[in-house]
Amino acid sequence: MSLTNQTPESQVQGLFKRIAGNYDQMNNLISLGTHKHWRKVAMNKLAIKPGSFVLDLCCGTGDWTIALAKAVGPSGQIIGLDFSAEMLAVAKKKVAAAGLNDRVTLVQGDAMALPYSDDHFDVVTIGFGLRNVPDANQVLREMHRVVCPGGQVASLETSQPTQPIVKMGWKVYFKLIPMMAKIAVHDYRDYAYLQRTAAEFVNAKQLAQMYDNAGFTHINYQTFDMGAAAVHLARKAYTEN
Repeated sequence: MSLTNQTPESQVQGLFKRIAGNYDQMNNLISLGTHKHWRKVAMNKLAIKPGSFVLDLCCGTGDWTIALAKAVGPSGQIIGLDFSAEMLAVAKKKVAAAGLNDRVTLVQGDAMALPYSDDHFDVVTIGFGLRNVPDANQVLREMHRVVCPGGQVASLETSQPTQPIVKMGWKVYFKLIPMMAKIAVHDYRDYAYLQRTAAEFVNAKQLAQMYDNAGFTHINYQTFDMGAAAVHLARKAYTEN
């Protein structure tokens, strides 16, 4: 695998093309299955109303898209957007198996330039995608643009432990991830990239400031596993007349 003469966007797109078939397996392994609990907490905090119109960015293989679709019910609609056709192909099978084709639309697109009008969605979510886009601040600005006034946004993302001993253990664990990938899926190079983006992403407090910079209000977050991950929630303010 050579990454020379490639843009960051093409590098990441190629990566997810290669790992789509093993993504769920590795996600379970890397997080030791705890990402399912993190998503459940995020869903409880969101308290999605039946009939809502929701955009799930960087939807990947569709796990959060499916959870959101179940929450909105038959009267709601979910758009799952991802730039990887291969990841969306896996999501399409999972959505069909869950019997949710009536309320889920999967779209290939760019989270930094969303093909939707302003104030369009009741809720916008993004799961483990901010650290893999070229400009996370631009994605947050786009989320702010397309969510309706008073609407909710939420992100799930790996974070950075702040307690020194925990931080040291976190670094050691992430150094093991490529080796785990080699054992599980017989290829470690792509997962070394994912390890690096997780290790280099901002901490929960810094991400909250990024939300503020993008114009959101009512920003709050909860960390998991001593800071290994975080869920952030925020709202778009109503426009004053």
